[in-house]
Amino acid sequence: MVAVSSDVPSAPHDHVVQFYRHDDELADGVVPYLAEALDAGGVAVVIATPAHRAVFAARLSALGVELGTTGEGRSPSGGALVLLDAAEAMDTLLINGRVASHRFDKLIGGLIHEAAAGGRVVRAYGEIVAEMWAAGNVAAALELEDLWNGLGREADFSLYCAYPLTMMEAEGDVLAVHQVCRQHSAVIGPPASPSRTFAPGMRGATEARRFVNSTLAAWGRVDLVEAASIVTTELASNAVLHARTEFTVSLSRGVDGSVRVAVRDASPELPAPRQALPSDGSGRGLRLVAAFATGWGADPLPGGKVVWARLGPPPLSPGAG
Repeated sequence: MVAVSSDVPSAPHDHVVQFYRHDDELADGVVPYLAEALDAGGVAVVIATPAHRAVFAARLSALGVELGTTGEGRSPSGGALVLLDAAEAMDTLLINGRVASHRFDKLIGGLIHEAAAGGRVVRAYGEIVAEMWAAGNVAAALELEDLWNGLGREADFSLYCAYPLTMMEAEGDVLAVHQVCRQHSAVIGPPASPSRTFAPGMRGATEARRFVNSTLAAWGRVDLVEAASIVTTELASNAVLHARTEFTVSLSRGVDGSVRVAVRDASPELPAPRQALPSDGSGRGLRLVAAFATGWGADPLPGGKVVWARLGPPPLSPGAG
């Protein structure tokens, strides 16, 4: 049997999005989602890159799905697997850089309506939007998300989209990432406590800020982006200028709605605020952190330290962290 449990929302008309860091993380979510449709004798539609189709197909084959040579497969219970190429689908849908709705209706709409005929369970996975985003056509990706939502109001199927989180961080457009999240019924990932290590240098500080902002957008916390940008820039810059080692940025969410941003480096020297003179070009970083955070602190660790700041309510009591 193909049956594999999944925590991904998959009722008809659900439209979920996953932000993932590596292909195995993506497959861990997508394959059980597809397998449940196949086990129910339904249809699993996959529109993905060749690499992702290969990963999904290999895992589904291990679960008993018989794969053909024409981009299709069949489960023991009669479920059908349909595999399409995301780049080819993107080329078909676009006219002068815009998504042609009539082409979407013919290519995607026709496929989904046919799959759902007779009340069959239909689960679709698509990453055409990610291909568009990677090509720099963010507007087309958002248009396509809207068309998928329109189709979801007409047909009984669930949809799973995915974007590489590193790509969203590189884009740096927090509002666009937030708009993507708002177009979905659920967001999967990033991990509950995502972290990333950066090379020493101001480029690392810039990348750290993008990492934090894109994670907040994926969490639906655009309200914290301005404060987080300042706090992350200051903490990361301190690691670059004073520790001069690679540094790791991590985020975690509190039950009270707060978000904790932490920067760990390999220097044991704890930071201390100082009173900068008007002529000084630096020395105000920790005072900025204190102004924009509800609390901050520094803790010694084996082989270094971690400096953290908490954003959002409520203010911390002295010594908390």
